[in-house]
Amino acid sequence: MKKIEHIGIAVKNIENSNELFKALFGKEHYKIEDVESEGVKTSFFKCGPNKIELLQATNDDSPIAKFIEKKGEGMHHIAFAVDDIEREIERLTQEGFTMIHKKPKKGADNKLIAFLHPKSTNGVLIELCQDLKD
Repeated sequence: MKKIEHIGIAVKNIENSNELFKALFGKEHYKIEDVESEGVKTSFFKCGPNKIELLQATNDDSPIAKFIEKKGEGMHHIAFAVDDIEREIERLTQEGFTMIHKKPKKGADNKLIAFLHPKSTNGVLIELCQDLKD
């Protein structure tokens, strides 16, 4: 893993949260994107070299809707940048981690993504991110 790619925060209302984080960081988000496969609308902010991803459910069955129902708004996941997501999935599986996604899928912000199950990572949902190649 190369670095923290972003921190994901589950929110009920992305417009209200965009205003809150705009005031916090002193600047606008740089991207809003729907990820239909995950049932989520995302908004990204840059904070120095780091990124914050706000996530709002777009349907009641989405993982974000279920997360907010159980735990409320707040930190949802930490994403790490990797060079080769398939090799990293294989390595982590061999190390005994449980993957939610055994194959990478297209995610927000022009990334391939895969999540590790929090039961195998001390309760922290971890996302692997690899830049999509053009």
